[in-house]
Amino acid sequence: MAATAAFAAVIWPLTLRQRYASPTTGKFRSISKPELSVYASAVRKEKQPRELAPSVSDSSAVGKKPAEEIPPSGGRGREPEAESDDGLSSLKNYFDQCREFISKSDGGPPRWFSPLECRSQLKDSPLLLYLPGVDGVGLGLMMEHERLGKIFDIWCMHIPLKDRTPLTDLVKFVESTVKTEHLRVPNRPIYLVGESFGACLALAVAACNPEIDLPLILANPATSFGKSLLQPLTLLPLSAMMPEKLSSSLPYVLTLLLGNPAKMVAAAMSKHLPLDQVIEVLSQESVAISSYLSTMSKLFTVETLCWKLNLLKSAAAFANSRLHAVKAQTLILASGQDKLLPSRDEANRLCQVLQKCQVRLFANSGHALFLEMQEHGFSLASILTGASFYRRGERHNYVSDYLPPTPSEFWRIYELQRWIETAVNPVVLSTLENGDIVRSLAGIPSEGPVLYVGYHMMLGFEVVPLLARFWIERNILLRGMTHPMVFTMLREGIIPPPLSAFDNMKIMGAVPVSATNFYRLLSSNSHVLLYPGGMRESLHRKGEEYKLFWPEQPEFVRVAAKFGAKIVPFGVVGEDDIGHLLLDYNDLTRIPYIKNAIEELTEEVVKLRSDAIGEVANENVHLPVIIPKVPGRFYFLFGKPIETEGRKQKVRSREKAQELYLEVKSEVEKCLAYLKEKRENDPYRHIVARLTYQAIHGFDSEVPTFDFTTKTHP
Repeated sequence: MAATAAFAAVIWPLTLRQRYASPTTGKFRSISKPELSVYASAVRKEKQPRELAPSVSDSSAVGKKPAEEIPPSGGRGREPEAESDDGLSSLKNYFDQCREFISKSDGGPPRWFSPLECRSQLKDSPLLLYLPGVDGVGLGLMMEHERLGKIFDIWCMHIPLKDRTPLTDLVKFVESTVKTEHLRVPNRPIYLVGESFGACLALAVAACNPEIDLPLILANPATSFGKSLLQPLTLLPLSAMMPEKLSSSLPYVLTLLLGNPAKMVAAAMSKHLPLDQVIEVLSQESVAISSYLSTMSKLFTVETLCWKLNLLKSAAAFANSRLHAVKAQTLILASGQDKLLPSRDEANRLCQVLQKCQVRLFANSGHALFLEMQEHGFSLASILTGASFYRRGERHNYVSDYLPPTPSEFWRIYELQRWIETAVNPVVLSTLENGDIVRSLAGIPSEGPVLYVGYHMMLGFEVVPLLARFWIERNILLRGMTHPMVFTMLREGIIPPPLSAFDNMKIMGAVPVSATNFYRLLSSNSHVLLYPGGMRESLHRKGEEYKLFWPEQPEFVRVAAKFGAKIVPFGVVGEDDIGHLLLDYNDLTRIPYIKNAIEELTEEVVKLRSDAIGEVANENVHLPVIIPKVPGRFYFLFGKPIETEGRKQKVRSREKAQELYLEVKSEVEKCLAYLKEKRENDPYRHIVARLTYQAIHGFDSEVPTFDFTTKTHP
């Protein structure tokens, strides 16, 4: 993968001496402690809100089941059909709960609540504090609760509509919680997820507490309020200019703070449902939105609008004056269609000011990013994975902190790259225990740890169909050992693609190449993809197709034997059928300007084999010029798994380790030789023949290939 690197119910929580009503019984009960109320989120259409539980000081003790570990990363994934996410019912639920929340909330001070379903299944999970937009409801992450609740302890901030707590006190309120939780669990990061106004709060708290580990996730931060369409309203005496009878129109304007509800429904309708279901759900959505707006029209006043706008203005000024003091790791999520704030430009500005900052742009989303995200195929969890932003300790662990993609996330990524598989129509062969070759992955071990060692095509062309086939056919997620440049932000201007261009690789399991990560992957029973030839092999020169550039020393066999991992050698051919290498490294270095650029870039990236000798140490980073051909076909052959169980002691000997290493290398070369020979007899090697066959037999039909019906393992 190194070469691919070269080019994501109702709640009204109460404080001390307050009471709250059960949404199911309507009765009131007293509570004893102020820190946290717990709310049973009805995130699915068929679920009813559970009764509110008493507030407690330690959220980890509230209704918790014993902590459960998620399946080992890199192990078996889930079938694509297993996931069923009804975004339509979620939107209806959101508006219903916002209406109930606002109408039944008292005028008390700000408080925290936590959805009961947000019970982290991970040990030592970090705390996530959600800071809402200026609406103050606190349900902005509702679409994400179920997924995020598996990896975070989530507390959401609620600011009642009638509350008039000044900005400085809101900052102190969040800061007090941060300090208390930091003292309780000092080594745990506390994530501040701020949306619009909440992003300003997050920045202010982080600036005042640089010694606390506070990763910031800022969605469309309102630090750009001075350039927004709302800013002029703070200069006008609205209460005098706007008659009270016109206040009923205000909620319709303020729904822009949530995004365009009609746009949300339209996005949800893009899911291909039967017509009768579309009509039914659309009707339900319209009723929910109308009910929400009706409630807002009764409760929202011009005075409230003035307060909210001035609060937003103060927050923006407060945060901007303290940006220089923010030391926290920051991830900014910016919408390209934000009609309220210039979020795209603001993200770029903040990225220049903040010390540890990344930006992710969502070109088709509006102001209410978290409500629209899933309808565009994203989730906050996958974004954190793509940005390597989720961690449970001081530093990110690429193995234990990895969040495997959901089926819908896999298919979103796969659809973007599906044209590659369509063009090359790969033939995937594997070897059974008896030596038979079959056209499937039936010969691949089901249980890890398994190490797949093979040949790296030019620019890693084989990676996309390889990962996709393992997921679709065997429900296995390959963790590919990848060059560290995919995970490292180089200095500005040194490399064309932004770091976000590699997010999909990280979501699909890419891991930086290192001895530590390799050890961790095998110890967690993962399926690991390794290319010993690395960058030198994937950026080979003219005439070096299908030549292995492996180190002389056995870099991986001892670790594999330590964990009893099965080693599966494999070969892949076909790069010469899809492109002609016009200019390689030798040609490019004859051009002075390009030569200097290659040297600069090579100097900037991490040196993986600085102590190695031979060609494998020659890792000059460059982009060869390739002329596309009329697509041929890719051929994969996975050899018979090599057992290392019980060989741990033997491979401690340098001679035995070298013997096993050469055995693996020899098997890869045999696979390559076999495929190069056999493909000559494939009548469907070229795309015209394949398309003709599919036009006759159906485009979902499997196109035949050469004969491999006998025991023909090389």
